Amino acid sequence: MTDTPIPVVSIDGPGASGKGTLARALAERLDWYCLDSGLAYRGLAWVLAHEHEGRIDEETVRRGLDNLRFEDVTKRWHLFLGSRDLTAELGGEDLGELASRVAARPEVRARLLPLQRACLRLPGLVAEGRDMGTVVFPEARLKVFLVASPEIRAERRWRQLSASGVRVNLDALTEAIRTRDRRDCGRETAPLRPAEGAFVLDSTERTVGELVTEVLDRLGGMGLPGGKNERT
Repeated sequence: MTDTPIPVVSIDGPGASGKGTLARALAERLDWYCLDSGLAYRGLAWVLAHEHEGRIDEETVRRGLDNLRFEDVTKRWHLFLGSRDLTAELGGEDLGELASRVAARPEVRARLLPLQRACLRLPGLVAEGRDMGTVVFPEARLKVFLVASPEIRAERRWRQLSASGVRVNLDALTEAIRTRDRRDCGRETAPLRPAEGAFVLDSTERTVGELVTEVLDRLGGMGLPGGKNERT
């Protein structure tokens, strides 16, 4: 656990529940840093797919992690491989599937832990992922667990992919999301679950604005500094 007065809001939950959208909107409102922890796993998957023919043996994974790092780009942490910003290249279902497989490996999570914790900066950090409140930032002042139905999450992801020109079957995508949920919840290391003391938000029928308002209200009730939106 880190020993720091820097406030953290952790937002955990399954894929396509809206964690990234909420985290970015909240960080912007607070004028805090924003971390998408999944970039690290997708970045490793990118390296394995593009430079190691998809191999995931221990030595290849270790080598794949060596040159990955986060860099601050206007208070959003981007993932770099050497001097190359990979952030915009880390979408796609195939990459997400490989990222889920490598994320289940304890040695991968252990190696990426200090990389993620190094993103802690004043005035605060909004960190989203699957184990932000349980493992990476257990000292987070406010812990959110965001959920939505698999069908809604699949539809959101389908719309996103379709807008990018990627064709995918909605039924297959729904099943892929259910499969990943089972893998993430069932893994031995850092399983997907609400952190102790987390409050659960359901994004199925709520707008981003409504979700941000609820989180800000809870922050204000805790007396937590809120940058541009500090509550009294």
